[in-house]
Amino acid sequence: MVWSGQAEVFGYRRLGDPYHSLTIVAPDICRDATPGQFIAVRPLEDRSLLLRRPFSIHRIDRRPGWAGTIEVVFDVRGRGTELLARSRPHTVLDVLGPLGRPFRMPREPSTCLLVGGGIGSAPLLFLAEELRDRGNRVDFVIGGRTQEHLLRPIESKRVALTVRFTTDDGSSGHHGVVTDILEETIEQTGAKVVYACGPTPMLRAVAEVCRSKRIPCQVAFEEVMACGFGACLVCAVPVRTDKTDPEAWAWVRCCAEGPVFSASRIHWDMVQPPVAAPIGAPGEAL
Repeated sequence: MVWSGQAEVFGYRRLGDPYHSLTIVAPDICRDATPGQFIAVRPLEDRSLLLRRPFSIHRIDRRPGWAGTIEVVFDVRGRGTELLARSRPHTVLDVLGPLGRPFRMPREPSTCLLVGGGIGSAPLLFLAEELRDRGNRVDFVIGGRTQEHLLRPIESKRVALTVRFTTDDGSSGHHGVVTDILEETIEQTGAKVVYACGPTPMLRAVAEVCRSKRIPCQVAFEEVMACGFGACLVCAVPVRTDKTDPEAWAWVRCCAEGPVFSASRIHWDMVQPPVAAPIGAPGEAL
């Protein structure tokens, strides 16, 4: 069930140099949210900002005695995220959620490899905690432009059995991108399913590796969204509609039919990179 209304900021902090974290009191959303879903948030400070910004749910807290909080992380890309970065405890925001279709969990305990890139890694901590609580093995491969762009590396180590890092500049872990070490990591961990979040080129590369190894793969797309609930048709993603006919495909709404899709359903040749900022860091276009 989707909830809409005003919610209060519980906490704010910086996560290294590029990222900001907001914890929002939203018990109704917290109760129903599952990994892979997102919320849409609008700061009330500037009335010229008509559209909410979409943010993947990074973490939730349902512990007894707490009001029910949701954490989102982002970097500053435009006026909306600039204002959100100024939020402090008791700031009131306009919030809508939970939105979108979540990750599908394994039916039986399994070995799960989570692959993330930059701010696109945001949904993976929530997913990892849920998978672990259900008795699954969790392993991580996390990439970023630099060491500062690796999202929550210490928290990843706490929830996963193994974690491997890659950076474009070689400042931490493997000097390169996540797909450089993906096949090797799949072999070492014995992964039976892969979950990936990050830039579109990374998702396509991960999907190709998983297809070659015949491993199920779910991808969470980063798309620019306006409404967040399927009315505006801005966030279209091409998916195959017939397994037997490679030419049969259609556009679907990332915010409503996604943002999580089976990688095998995506018509990758028709996918276009986001023209602005992704979920978790909307930019000037929003």
